[in-house]
Amino acid sequence: MTYARRWHLAGILPIHRRDRVTPRIDGVPLTDLIDRFELDAGMHPAGGAYGGLIPAHARTLRMDDHFHGRSTMATGSKTPVLVCDCGEWGCWPLLAEITVTDDLVIWDCSEQPRRARDYSAFGPFRFDRNQYDDALRDLTRPISSDIA
Repeated sequence: MTYARRWHLAGILPIHRRDRVTPRIDGVPLTDLIDRFELDAGMHPAGGAYGGLIPAHARTLRMDDHFHGRSTMATGSKTPVLVCDCGEWGCWPLLAEITVTDDLVIWDCSEQPRRARDYSAFGPFRFDRNQYDDALRDLTRPISSDIA
């Protein structure tokens, strides 16, 4: 049986830091989930390689388009859901196919394009479309500056 997973928000936005977007699945940062998966699978290198997306590194990027699989940063049919911990989008990305239906958003067919690895047991992740879109709306709202 497959359960619908919710897109959880860290505070108001799904971020760890103001400049990085890190999705959470059932409240767990995707960076933690992929680290556990790669370590348990005996992959090397593994653990601590991924970081959240840095929108400033992709000036034409719209987060709502990106997380609906219509990204300007897509690689073929796959979209970066995490990037290298260094922040570069092309360095060590975690890619996924993002499928959007009326009721669900599905992340499947994860891939690390720099290494031939089997990610078939990682996911698929299914999100309620309404919750997912609500999270994206929160994500695309301007963040007020703490600096006066």
